[in-house]
Amino acid sequence: MTSIATRRPYVSPGPGTWEQDSTHVPRPMTSLMFEAFREPFSKGFREGTARYGLLFSHLEPAQVNNFVYYRKAGVDPENHEEVGRRFDAARNALESKLWFEDLERWDTEYKPDSIHRNRKLEAVAVEHLDTQPFIEHLIAARDNAAEMVYRHHIFTIPAVIPTGRYLASAAEWTGLAADLLLAPLKGSSPVSLGAHDELLEVGAALAEAQIGPNDFSGSAAAATLAALKQRQDRLGAAVRAYLYAIGMRLAGGYDIADPCAVELPEMLLGSIWASKDATKRAGSEDVAVTRVRDAVPGQHREQFDELLATARRMNRLRDERGIYNDTWGTGILRHAVLESGRRLSAAGDIDTAENALDLTLDEQVAMLRGGQGPAKSEASERTAWRRTASLADVPPILGEPAAPPPPLDGLPPDVREMMRAFGTALGELFAPAPEMPGATIVGKPVSPGIYIGTARIVHHPEEFDRLRQGDVLVTASTSPAFNVVLPLLGAIVTDRGGQLSHAAIVAREYGIPAVVGTLKATLLIKDGDRVRVDGSTGRVEVL
Repeated sequence: MTSIATRRPYVSPGPGTWEQDSTHVPRPMTSLMFEAFREPFSKGFREGTARYGLLFSHLEPAQVNNFVYYRKAGVDPENHEEVGRRFDAARNALESKLWFEDLERWDTEYKPDSIHRNRKLEAVAVEHLDTQPFIEHLIAARDNAAEMVYRHHIFTIPAVIPTGRYLASAAEWTGLAADLLLAPLKGSSPVSLGAHDELLEVGAALAEAQIGPNDFSGSAAAATLAALKQRQDRLGAAVRAYLYAIGMRLAGGYDIADPCAVELPEMLLGSIWASKDATKRAGSEDVAVTRVRDAVPGQHREQFDELLATARRMNRLRDERGIYNDTWGTGILRHAVLESGRRLSAAGDIDTAENALDLTLDEQVAMLRGGQGPAKSEASERTAWRRTASLADVPPILGEPAAPPPPLDGLPPDVREMMRAFGTALGELFAPAPEMPGATIVGKPVSPGIYIGTARIVHHPEEFDRLRQGDVLVTASTSPAFNVVLPLLGAIVTDRGGQLSHAAIVAREYGIPAVVGTLKATLLIKDGDRVRVDGSTGRVEVL
């Protein structure tokens, strides 16, 4: 049977090579989100690469049947003035350790301001706004989401260069695999654990009150959450603090089509009950550091220590820039768009509130003001496409075949080191394991340990409500936002992503076995299968 994704042609959006980003965007992206994403994404990327003297400029995004493709844009080698400026920038970045300056900018300027902006918009009771004030809020939420995308990506380069420098040098000195080299980073990104501290307090309060799921037997998850929130004691305060910490952040993905955590009461309640067994997560394991350091030749150990210390210090920026910026800002925009959908549905302009997610901002504003928009059938067709189009039927590359990266030989040493670090980080972010024949499932090992449990196939974040404590999450890919489900998981398996992907980071921080980049786990594993996940070898077996 022909799938819905094969019923539309996939035509290159322009000259060059266009690659589909299956690691970050494995599903169709809504047009409204792409409008908010496209220019801020490229702008932030361009500024970061110029600041660090990379000869790679940015990724140019395009939509083909709502799937996101990127074309790499390099620096024109004939533009000698710009090339010279980047040579100088690379030398300055290395000499001044520019990443530390950017971390301070993040901590003192951008992060607190992003929190302030998002909290301010989050606090608006959109359901009580009249039409014009609501339209103004909707536009403000879109503009804020775009700004958060920009803020995310101006910090992309300082977030990956230190880790890339450490990985490239440590691999050269030791010959060790990336999973062993990255193990010493554990404990350096607390934000990747989600609202872990808040959950610890919930667990302590549950134990003190001697309350558990049996006390709410037969009660719906949403009703149980409401009852816990309303308590005027330590437990009620802890649950409210936990939910406030999560706020309107997306529970997974990067699109307004992805649900916020507060829309998934079964998942949240499961995490709350699991919190009774939660413990304070340990930081870096000395054994992991010693294993790598002992393999480094003596003449390089001082440099190794410095590179590792820098990578650990900068590592939290990878997930923080998403969690405090676009994961949150996009969730706020989703909340506004769904309110728009409720109004348009009540007026008979669309079939369901969800259809508004697939309208552009201009279409929504026109319809809210009583004007014309697309027919109800067209809006519903857009939603059906977004929900049913499969990545398996989407060409990974459009246009010309991808060319190998240019050699770094002949570049000035500073530029060569910067480009090597960037290339190493990108390779470990996106590259899956080599595809294995038949039913063998092998990916890249991330977090050591063996776990046997029930596989839960999750194609979309809204299915997180199906997760139960101890399940093995099997999914195409993840974002930093999915850390809210960590308390429920026994292990993680993904089709896409490498050992620097967000799935790898959160699994490493949480200390649960994980295998990433299997390419076909979601195809070969059935929902409910008993699986054995070996986070040390990268093998996944259906038992």
